[in-house]
Order: sequence, then C-alpha cells, then structure tokens
Amino acid sequence: MRPRHAIRLVGLFLLLFSITLIPPTLIAAYLHDGQVSTFTDSILLLTTLGLLLWYPTRSCRGNLLNRETFVVVALFWILLSTLGSLPLYLGAHLDLTDAVFEAVSGFTATGATTLASVDALPKSIVMYRQQLQWYGGLGIIVLAVAILPMLGVGGMQLYRAEIAGPMKDERITSRVTQTARFMLIIYVFLTIACASAYWLAGMTLFDAVGHSFATVSTGGFSTHDDGIASFDNPAIDIVAIVFMLMGAISFNTHFLAVHRFGPAIYWRDTQTRVFFSIVALLIAITAGLLWISHSYGPVEALRHGAFEAVSVITGTGFSGAFATWPLGLPLILMFASFIGGCAGSTTGGLKVIRLIVLSKVGLREMQRLIHPHMVRPIRLGERALPGRVLDAVWSFFSVYVVTFTLLILAVMATGVDHVTAFGAVAASLNNVGPGLGEVATTFHDVNDGAKWLCTLAMLLGRLEIFTLLVLLTPAFWRK
Repeated sequence: MRPRHAIRLVGLFLLLFSITLIPPTLIAAYLHDGQVSTFTDSILLLTTLGLLLWYPTRSCRGNLLNRETFVVVALFWILLSTLGSLPLYLGAHLDLTDAVFEAVSGFTATGATTLASVDALPKSIVMYRQQLQWYGGLGIIVLAVAILPMLGVGGMQLYRAEIAGPMKDERITSRVTQTARFMLIIYVFLTIACASAYWLAGMTLFDAVGHSFATVSTGGFSTHDDGIASFDNPAIDIVAIVFMLMGAISFNTHFLAVHRFGPAIYWRDTQTRVFFSIVALLIAITAGLLWISHSYGPVEALRHGAFEAVSVITGTGFSGAFATWPLGLPLILMFASFIGGCAGSTTGGLKVIRLIVLSKVGLREMQRLIHPHMVRPIRLGERALPGRVLDAVWSFFSVYVVTFTLLILAVMATGVDHVTAFGAVAASLNNVGPGLGEVATTFHDVNDGAKWLCTLAMLLGRLEIFTLLVLLTPAFWRK
C-alpha cells in the first residue's frame, strides 16, 4: 500500500471539483441572491485542501495497485460528499446531518431530500444541488479520467472501481481514457438534448437545465417542491420518460448505436431488450391497476402510470405520488426499484444484466434436477460467461440482500416504523429517492440516526457495496 499515490489523486480530484462550483457562483453574482460568499468560501476550502494533499505528493507516478484504487474511490466519495455539503450547510442553512445527507443524495444520484421546501432556496443553491447529481450520475471519477489523462496512472483501475455492473472489463474503445471521453460526450449530448426538449415543452431555461441534470443522471432532484408534477404538462412528462430511459441504458450501447448509425442495436442488445420488456410490463400493470381502481381515466392512468413506473425503475424518483396509490402499487413499484436499469448506465439497483444471469443460472439448476450430468454454459447473447462472472453475480446478490436486511433492522432500531424503514432503505440502497411511509416525499422528519444509516446506504448502493465493504476486511490491509 502506497498512501502517497492515493493522497495525490484525491487531492487532484478535490481541485477538479472546486472548479465545478464556479457556475453556481456566477449565477449567485448575476441574481444578487447573497450566496456569492457561500461558494467562494467553499471553493477556497476545497482548493486549499486539494493543494495540501496534492502538492507534497505531486512527484508520485505509476499505476495504482488494486488496494490503492479502492481507497481512492472510497476516500473521494466520502470526502467529496462531506465537503460538497458545505454550500448547502451555509446557503440552505441545513444542519450537518441534513447537509451531508443532501450532498450524498446528490452525488449518488439518489434524489432523496431532507428539505422542507426547495422553492424557498436561492436559485444558485438550487442549481448547485442539481449539478451534484449530474456529476455523480456518470461518476465524477470517470469524468476525471476522461478529461485529466495527465493523472499519471493507469485509468483502468479507477474506471473499473467506478462503473456499475458485473462486466467491468468491457470497454467501447481500446484505451480507457478514450472510453471515458466517449461516455462523457454522450452524457453531455443527452443532457443538452434533454434541456432543449424541456424548454420547447414549456419549461423556463433555468428549470429546463436543472431538470435535464436530474433526468439524464436519473438523480431526481427538482427545482420545485412538487417536482415534475408542478408543471402538469403531458409533453414534459413524455420528455422525462424518454430521457430517463436513455439514462438507464448502458452507455456502451449508446456508443455502438451512434458509431454504427443503427438504433436497431438497442433491440439486438440482450440487456436493453429485456429492460424495455420489463418497463413495458411494469407500465401495463401500473396503468391497468390505476384504471381498474378508478383512480384515473384510461388516458390519465397511462400517463401517470408510465411516468411513475419509469421514474421508479430507473431510480430517478421524480415523485413520491405512487406511495398513496391503491391495490399494492406502492409495494410493486418499490420492488421494481431493486431491478434498476442496465449495467453501465447512471441507474442504481441490482441491474438488469445480473437478473438475466441469475434467472439463467436458476433455470439451469432446475434442469439439472432432471439431467444431473448435464453440462450447459450460461450464455449472454452469443457469449459464454466465465465462471468468475457467475460467482460475482451470485456474491453481489447475496451481499445486497444481507446488507438490505441489516440496514432495515438498524433503521428500525432508531425508532422508525417498519414501513418507513423498508421504504427508506430501499430508496437509499437502490438510489431511488422517494420511499414509503414517512419518507414518501422527504426525509425531513426522520431522526438523525436513520438519516446517517440511509446516507451509508446511498454510498453502498452507488459504489455497489464491495468497494466500501472490502476496506473493512483485515486481509485488505495486510502487506
């Protein structure tokens, strides 16, 4: 373990993040909303700390070891979540617990909030809050690898630690920096397209940009208390659905569709095809139950059912309105949040590709009951999956379930009722945002102990559990 290498990178990343505070500073100066000092003080602190970490270790070069990579990623997310809460602490007048919770929720693209009112915040703070989820959606470390090839280390380690999903070794180009750059280009293009579509659909420019950050990142923060519902505009709902789905598709698939000029690639990709099928089924169930229960007419049932189904399964969580729906719909949608989107996307949850693999392994084991000596590889498309991928999928699923259960028990131990505890942990670990019970719209009334546990759950979900848990094993620190 070479701590100086890890410290150097963390310092560079903090310096990079300090630059991202410039746009809200300019907004504060333009609007004269009294928040310029909030951002300049935050920039000064981040820059100073970044320099203190980077300058003494600036001469360190060479590829990161695996253990150093995990330390860098974990330290970066923990430090950035803590220090990124400073503008919220100063500008939104939140206490430490709420400020850190809000910052972590933004960076992990969860969208859970402790704020009683977003509309009452200064516009610069609102935009800063929207930015947080945009940077965290694709993974700010991947963004750093994309635009800072001068880091002086092999970027593949950071890329693998940051990208979600079991197929971490797959790249769309031969070099990781090129891969990260292409992903960044696609991410920016989708954001611009989404903002333009929102603006044409009737949003103001400020709202359009803010909601585009939330939609493409599948973060879910809104510039208004009532979220997308505050606009009550079917065209805006359609834009949101389209770009939430785009954010939930693997960026590898997006690249291939652009590079080969063929939208048919989306359907030929097994994971994307299964994801669209699950979404279509969930929309049909949701809209059908809303219509049967006479909650809405057929057209409105389809509109609201489609929006909420896509919002929850992609982990965007723009609205918690589904929490009051009848016929078990809240529970159906919360379980759908465990599915998530595609691996290599901005979503949380287990990811569709893991569910595909788990179902194939389950079917094979059932067939082995009939044919005990059968030898049949698990295939994804035309490719036979190696045993280590199957082991990784089963291990992740097992740890995910155990972690979810332990977190629910821990949250309940703080005095939270079982429905709220289930909804809060599911919303946090799956990076969805709204939950059930008292956290259907905001975590404002939840006790501080439960908030810290949910903050941990958001980090575990975003970094896919193992990146943090591996640091707690004694073997990790042995020489």
